[in-house]
Amino acid sequence: MLTALDYTIIVAYLAGVAIFGIVVSGRQTSTVDYFLAGRNLPWWVACISTVATETSTLTVIGLPAIAYGGTLAFMQLTLGYLLGRSVVALVFLPRYYAGRLETTYEFLGKRYGDAMRAAASTTFLFTRLLADGVRLFATAIPIKVIADSAGLDLGYGDLIAILVGVTVVYTCFGGMRAVVWMDVVQLIVYVGAGVAVLVVLSGQLPVGWLAEASRAGKTVLFDSGFGADPVSWLTSPYLLPAAVLGGAVFSMASHGTDQLMVQRLLACRSLRDSQKALVGSAILVMLQFALFLAIGLMLWSLYGGATPAELGLGRADEVFPKYIIEGLPAGVTGLLFAGIVAAAMSTLSSSMNSLAASTVMDLYQRLRRRANAPVSLLTSRAFTVLWGALLVAFAAPFQDMDNPVAELGLMVASFTYGGLLGVFVLGIVNRASRQPDALVAFAVTVLVMVVLVFGLRHGDVSGWLLVMPGSAGSLPDARLESVAWPWYPVIGLVLTLATGAISVRLRA
Repeated sequence: MLTALDYTIIVAYLAGVAIFGIVVSGRQTSTVDYFLAGRNLPWWVACISTVATETSTLTVIGLPAIAYGGTLAFMQLTLGYLLGRSVVALVFLPRYYAGRLETTYEFLGKRYGDAMRAAASTTFLFTRLLADGVRLFATAIPIKVIADSAGLDLGYGDLIAILVGVTVVYTCFGGMRAVVWMDVVQLIVYVGAGVAVLVVLSGQLPVGWLAEASRAGKTVLFDSGFGADPVSWLTSPYLLPAAVLGGAVFSMASHGTDQLMVQRLLACRSLRDSQKALVGSAILVMLQFALFLAIGLMLWSLYGGATPAELGLGRADEVFPKYIIEGLPAGVTGLLFAGIVAAAMSTLSSSMNSLAASTVMDLYQRLRRRANAPVSLLTSRAFTVLWGALLVAFAAPFQDMDNPVAELGLMVASFTYGGLLGVFVLGIVNRASRQPDALVAFAVTVLVMVVLVFGLRHGDVSGWLLVMPGSAGSLPDARLESVAWPWYPVIGLVLTLATGAISVRLRA
């Protein structure tokens, strides 16, 4: 149970963070101030903000769940992350800074035209709603554990609405400058709390626990996949080829085409600062993944490998929150929960800010070209509120899914990342391509990915087949597997480039 000290820390920290966000925001007079912090961010602030935004609650409670139910092979993704971000730093960022871009999709507008820019921006908005719906639901998990322990009858939907409502307030006033400085604070808090958990856990585990975990196959860090059958190579997300190649392409897409991440890089003082921030973020992510996967491994040993159901839990993502309440000393529990909630609020504010930025700069200002600075700034704040309300609606459906929330978030993002990255790469490497080629390639890729993600399945008895919604129960297979999510952006990238090249040939 949480103590009065824990509740005091949580309330005081949240109030302090909200006030701090407004204080450091300064005065905004234009959309460049509001969305890009006046293009004056120090590189290390942008680096930390990038890491905090991409990890947040999904990392804090999702990665321990992955290690608890599986192995440490998730770390292989970070090798791909470093490779992908290095490519973005060398290839994408110089082009963005040369054009003084305000959003990622402005590059497509200059290369192809407004139709392609609008298509990419709209896809980003929809994908971000889904991905951040997962993030919001992930945040509600530990908060619900707190509410249940306090005897409060609050559902996930109630908690999500409260969280968004509080976050909207300071996001509207603070803009990007408040968002990134709050990222710095919350990262220090939740990483520090994570280290404290490792220290406490290490004193609660029996001698020889690591050797026992190794014998159980829990400490596998690299899984080459050599000797595995072809189906496993496609359906297992953490075999080395899928993890490294998929992680690299995923990171190129997320940090090269996703407005949520690129917005921070565009706010740096120079191209050099932006490149340092991006590559540095890959190294910090490695350290964070290692920290929270280690926590999951230690929890598996502490609970004797019991399943979530045997622990009285509904899903693996509740294992770490359970330990936070039952196994940590007073004060540390409150600090960790405060860090989780604050991390989520900061990531949520980043999402609302980037959604509003893409809406205003890629869509609204294309239609209202004569809107003056005060009107555009007021419109930006209005869209921030609107996207906050929509995020509440998009978070609710994820409570019925069984995947760990970290995997859910990556799966959702991977759905369109390949196509988005593909049209950027097409514009860089295929000089003969024009807007119709890019639009056709993007549309074909999205349609194929819908079929691949939602319909293509493999069963031991049925083999590969297309499954209509609701028809899986009539098949003889006990379990149907889909293509592993790290392959989604790879397939999308290749398909977009190939379709675009074919379109160029046919048009010629």
